[in-house]
Amino acid sequence: MKIAIDAMGGDHAPQAPVQGALAAARELSATEFLLVGREQDILAEARELPHNVRIVAAADVIAANAEPVKSVRRQKDSSLVVCTSLVRDGLADGMVSAGNTGAFMVAGLLVVGRMEGIERPALAAVLPTFAGRGALLLDAGANTDSSAQHLLQWATMGQAYMRLTEGIEKPRVGLLNIGAEAGKGNELCKAAYPLLQEACPGFVGNVEARDLLRGVCDVIVCDGFVGNVLVKFYEGAGLGLLQSLKQMLLASPVTKLAALTLKGGLRTFRSRFDYAEYGGGPFLGVRGVLVKAHGSSNARAFEMALRQAHRMQSAGLVGALEEYLRN
Repeated sequence: MKIAIDAMGGDHAPQAPVQGALAAARELSATEFLLVGREQDILAEARELPHNVRIVAAADVIAANAEPVKSVRRQKDSSLVVCTSLVRDGLADGMVSAGNTGAFMVAGLLVVGRMEGIERPALAAVLPTFAGRGALLLDAGANTDSSAQHLLQWATMGQAYMRLTEGIEKPRVGLLNIGAEAGKGNELCKAAYPLLQEACPGFVGNVEARDLLRGVCDVIVCDGFVGNVLVKFYEGAGLGLLQSLKQMLLASPVTKLAALTLKGGLRTFRSRFDYAEYGGGPFLGVRGVLVKAHGSSNARAFEMALRQAHRMQSAGLVGALEEYLRN
């Protein structure tokens, strides 16, 4: 298996993607990792590469504020476009990038291409829960305007993802809404509810945002506008919660002693709400394994995103999704 890494994408590139790739390479020794980017910059972070890590040269970089369509079409030698080209040409089995999100999705569509039967691919995101097992949200921002049919397709892809990569035999699907009762919500939710009820096994009905942390479902569907707002709220709340807890526990000698006593439990709590532990967001509905890491990803987040891409490819996710859609 070969996985490409956009070594120049993200707020902490190339240090974070390079170090994340090296960490993943140590654990997944049978997998080859392709660091795509400016060779000199990559070697400045890791002068000696292990046997299963090599560099693929790409001279250009798509800026974080670049216009997505123009940059993908004009910057063919950018690290992001080269990564997606490797996937398209079968030279890589998957890729991970923390670069420009819009350009990542455009490259997925224009370079890799959509699966047959998928009208609009969706960016997924794993949301933490108190149960310790994340819930998959689709769409997390690829499509601000959606139809009920789109939500049904995303529910199908989300179930397949959770079944194949997380081992959940019968993933539960919830429709994100302002109330649990049938008939609630805007026109999209009202149209999607009966469609999901009829065509989606495992549909548990409407779910409210306040219940998501309790793990009421394994897959959450909504339009990309709402999904992106929810994901960013989760990120901000999670980071704020962890920072506040740290400040409180370091406030005095007594609280420091309590923190030492609770060290194991606090570590577990942190891992449940640290985005770095959840990897990235899979771009589902394209003909390849594409994972979008958070722009501020550190080395640990890159490592987990690469592990995620490895699981997706090992499970044969793309082929399985295509089979689900045909049936």
